[in-house]
Amino acid sequence: MSTIQFTSSLGPRMTTFCALRRLTGTDYQSQARLLGYFDRFLVEQNYDGSGLTADLVDLYMCGVSGLEKRTQSNRLCAIRQFCIYLCQFQPNSYVPERRQTPSSSSVFQPYLFTLEEVQLIIAQARELGPAASLRGATLATLYSLLFATGLRIGEALALNIEDFSPDALILEVRKGKFHKQRLVPITDNTCTGLKDYIELRLKTYPSKDISPLFVNIKGQRLSHSSAWKPFVSLLSQTGIYSGSGQRPRLHDLRHAFAAQRLLLWYQDGGDINQKLPTLAAYMGHVNIRSTQTYIHATPQLRQEAYQLFLSYYQAQVLGSGR
Repeated sequence: MSTIQFTSSLGPRMTTFCALRRLTGTDYQSQARLLGYFDRFLVEQNYDGSGLTADLVDLYMCGVSGLEKRTQSNRLCAIRQFCIYLCQFQPNSYVPERRQTPSSSSVFQPYLFTLEEVQLIIAQARELGPAASLRGATLATLYSLLFATGLRIGEALALNIEDFSPDALILEVRKGKFHKQRLVPITDNTCTGLKDYIELRLKTYPSKDISPLFVNIKGQRLSHSSAWKPFVSLLSQTGIYSGSGQRPRLHDLRHAFAAQRLLLWYQDGGDINQKLPTLAAYMGHVNIRSTQTYIHATPQLRQEAYQLFLSYYQAQVLGSGR
């Protein structure tokens, strides 16, 4: 992994700032790259100061105004984090306000697959060729795992056989977002499915020192495109599409997992607020705010919430008036 080289007058501060951020357990590579763009801007402006001004930051943001709103937001966010750090040494240095961050003009609405739809996709995936190859079993197991655990597609593709502990019913995610590691408990059914696939996988491609769990027809680690392209074809074959006109994504299986998990908790009558931190940790989120993106008021969830409220109302309100 290459290290970003900062060359402006604030370069030494940026280098130390990124090193401190990495101590939290993240690689901070993508954020450092965003900060690097600003560093080059300072060099181009022949800036030699030790603090920042509002005019300087505004001039930089005007220069990137042609980029997508989310890209602008990410760049300003990286600068703001650095500015907060810089104020420890330059108290009068400028810090952009959060409200200045450009908001995206459109929000992607995830497609929430139902259990029946996922089962149909998995069944069709098992039939994929070439004949006598591992491809169908690989894709069917991958899609099943994404729905059953809510793993990010990158996390699933980075799994090695050694990361699966069948006796403990555990998957070890070593390459999570920002390189955070975590243990992911799995159900008996998911464990059985993985064991069956690995048995077939090892017969086809014997294990080496480090063996990828999901492989292509050449025995190499499965790529994102090799997982995504057949998924698109399967959506067409099964007639599954988004009513908004947006094509469902592999990442939508992660949204579907969260929606299904909340529904099951509601059906069990548990306290959802107490369980949300568990869901956040399971999905590899730093806090609940990130998990809120995956909370969707599906018709089934609204119905369960209504029944829960109705039971509470009947017991507490109507019952007390008798």
